[in-house]
Amino acid sequence: MRHPAFEQPPFAPLDAQAVRRFDPLLRAALEEDAAAADVTSSSLFGEHAHVSAHIVLRSRGVLAGLALAARSFALLDASIVFTPLAIDGAELSAGTAAAEIAGPARAILSGERTALNFLGLMSGVATLTRAFVSAVSGTGARITDTRKTAPLLRAVERYAVRAGGGFNHRFDLSAALLVKDNHITGLGVAAALQQARERSAGKIIEIECETLAQVRDAIASGADAVLLDNMQVRELEDAVRIAKGKAIIEASGGVTLHNVRAIAETGVDVISVGALTHSAPWLDVALDVER
Repeated sequence: MRHPAFEQPPFAPLDAQAVRRFDPLLRAALEEDAAAADVTSSSLFGEHAHVSAHIVLRSRGVLAGLALAARSFALLDASIVFTPLAIDGAELSAGTAAAEIAGPARAILSGERTALNFLGLMSGVATLTRAFVSAVSGTGARITDTRKTAPLLRAVERYAVRAGGGFNHRFDLSAALLVKDNHITGLGVAAALQQARERSAGKIIEIECETLAQVRDAIASGADAVLLDNMQVRELEDAVRIAKGKAIIEASGGVTLHNVRAIAETGVDVISVGALTHSAPWLDVALDVER
C-alpha cells in the first residue's frame, strides 16, 4: 500500500546549502519591496552605521522559516551576522527571541519586512498544523496538506507543514495519480483505474470516492489509496471496514479542529486539510532593534 504521506523522510530544518534553492523567490520578494532602494533607512542611517536586533515572537507558536529569514538578510548584505536562537519545529512562548542579528543598519532595516513576511507566514502554517497533529495524537492518523497553496509559495508552505509535524500530499500533478470526480465522469471507477494503471505504470494511484459503492469498486480494482470525500463520521466508519488493510484510507473535506479527532478515530490513515495552507493565520513576529 502506497501514499505520498508514507514515502517521506523525517522532518529536518533547512541547512545553509538547502535554503539556497529559494534564492530566486527571496530575490523576487526583496525586489518587490524595493529593499535595495529603501529611502527611509538610507536617509536616517549613515553608510557605516551598525545595529543589533532580535527577532521576537509576539505570540506563542511553532517556528518555521528561520533559514529563509537569514538568507533574506544575507542576499542584501553578506556581512550581516544572523545567529539563530531556536530551530524550525520548536514551539516557542510569546516574547521568545528566535534570532539575533547584527550588521549594517540600512541592510537590516531594509530586509526586515521580507524576512518577517516569510517567517510569519511559515510559522503560522506550522502552528496551525501542530494544532491538528496534537488533536489526533494517539490515533495513528497522519495530517497532510493539499495543493491549495498560494501560487509559487507551495515549497515554503509545505516545508512549514512538515515543521509543524504534518506530512505532505503529492507535491504536484506529476507526483502521483489522484483520480477525482471530474476524471471519473463518463468512465466509472473501475475503468478509470484500469486506464490510469495502463498508462502510468509505477505511479501511486488514489481515487476519490463520494459513496460506499465507489469505495467497493476502488478496492476491487486495486487502488493504492482511496480518498473519502466529505463523508460523515458514520460513513467513514463503514468505508474503513471495507478498505482497511487493502488500501491507504484518506479522509478529506470539511475537516476542522472541532471534528478532526472524531474523523481520526474512525481508523483512517490520512486526513488531508486544505486549511493548513489556505487559512492559517500568520504568527506575529517582530524585529526589535536594541537601543
